[in-house]
Order: sequence, then structure tokens, then C-alpha cells
Amino acid sequence: MNWQLSAPQTEAQWLAYYQLRWQVLRAPWDQPKGSEQDESEAVSFHRMVCTEEGEVVAVGRLHKVDEQTAQVRYMAVSDQWQGHGLGAMVLQQLEQVALEQGMQRIILNARDTASGFYQKAGYSYLEPANSLFGIAHHRYVKTLGFSASTDLLQQWRPELQRTFWQKIPLSAYMQLQVQSVDQHQICCVAPLDPNINLHHTMFAGSIYTLGTLTGWGMVWLLLKDQQLDGDIVLADAHIRYLKPVTGTAEGRCWRHQCAPDFSALHQQRKARLDIKVGIFCDDRQVAVFEGRFAVIPKK
Repeated sequence: MNWQLSAPQTEAQWLAYYQLRWQVLRAPWDQPKGSEQDESEAVSFHRMVCTEEGEVVAVGRLHKVDEQTAQVRYMAVSDQWQGHGLGAMVLQQLEQVALEQGMQRIILNARDTASGFYQKAGYSYLEPANSLFGIAHHRYVKTLGFSASTDLLQQWRPELQRTFWQKIPLSAYMQLQVQSVDQHQICCVAPLDPNINLHHTMFAGSIYTLGTLTGWGMVWLLLKDQQLDGDIVLADAHIRYLKPVTGTAEGRCWRHQCAPDFSALHQQRKARLDIKVGIFCDDRQVAVFEGRFAVIPKK
């Protein structure tokens, strides 16, 4: 199925968009038509997934709460299309909108049956929320960017570069560079020449290493951001090679895709977190690296 993800445009699309909201989120509790909308519709960002035939099968909305916070509301997937990843597709697009709007965090209210979905997407429990139609809800939050200032992040970039080259010599042989660190992303690059294979494309091991070190760098930044320390090791990983790398490779890792939980470190126990890195060449994604990193408390 070729899903179409977009904002509603035509009158027919808007009608179908609100109809699905009402069907999933209001009709089962005998709520009238119109209860699926509120006063923030005109100043919100709306996204929907359609089938090839134009049927609206998943919807969601994002609106600003304040200058740094956005809220996701009215997430709904048609009953017959549950389990196809459509809710995740909408949520990821709304998160991207929040990033583009300069938001630092997203909050949302979820019933118990949806809590697992949001936790898997990197949302953390915050507090109880107001119940709706007698159903208990809970507030979740997701941090989109580092809490450190841009100036501090710029100071950390050369420190991370020195750490790579001094502590992990392979990175120097690869000529790996920490190209950029900002509020939302770390980007590491490796040129083709020192990593070339007999096919004149990048050696698969170099691509894997770029993914590993970019992910390692993200964990390092997350620890610095929370003023923590520990030994970072790769516990498990896999990579999918999508296309040959014919030039400089970029490893990109986004803060909003990470859900760090370092509470174990405070108890002198090992913390674990999953990190995803996209590998790009000429702005085309050429590989996907997914690693599980462990942070071991320093004695």
C-alpha cells in the first residue's frame, strides 16, 4: 500500500478528516458531531494518512501551548487499519512539524490503552491528566532538543572530536569529523578516499563504524546534557545497507528520536538506551544503523 501523508486541503478531505476523529474518539461515547473539534483548529497543524483511493485512515493534530511546548491531540486510526504503523507515521510527522516550529518539547494526554504506543515512541510519563468520558488519562512528554545552550553545544563539539581521535584511533584513520552539533542533531562525516573498497564505494565496515560512532557521540552528548558520566559501550547493533556510498558519508542522529533513561546510573547500575542513526550520501539515505548502547557507571 502506498500511503499518502499530508495536511487536509480540500473541503472533502477536511470533512473526512473530522469524520474519522468523531468515529474513533467521540461516537463510541455517544458524543455529538462537532465535539471532535475545538477552538484551536484554525491555529493548529493537521496531518492525515490516506489510502491510494483517497480514504482517510489516520489523523492527528499539533498546536502550540507556549513558545517552547507543543501538544499532540486527536490522534486516531481507523479500526480496520490498526496495526499498520499509521499512528506512528502521523506522530513522527507532527514531531517534525514541532521541530520546524522551534519547539523544545511535546506533551500529550493518553488513555491507558495508548500508553504503550507513546512510550515506544519515546514519550515519558509526566503526571495524571484530566479524565475524559470517565476514562483515566495520563500526561506524557517528549523532549525534542538538548537543554544545553547553543554556545555550550558548540564547545562540546571539539571536545567530542578530540575524544574520538584520541580514545578511538580508528576514527582518526577514517578521518571522521564531528561536522555539527545543534539543539536537535549530531552529524558526523567520513570521506570516501580513506574508506574506499575495491568497487570504488565506501567499505561496509566504515559505514558501520560511522553509524556506531555517531550513535556513541549522541550518548556522550546526552550524558553531558544531564551532567552525568559513564563508560559508553555498544551492546548490540544491526545495520541495513540501502545504497552504495559513492562520496562523503554523513551519520545523522536526532535528539527527538532518543528516549534516555539514566536513572540506573544514580544507583550505580548500568543504563541502556537504543539509538538510531541515518547514514546519508548527497542527501540520500544509504543506510540505517540501530544500536543498543550501555552506559557503565564510573567507579
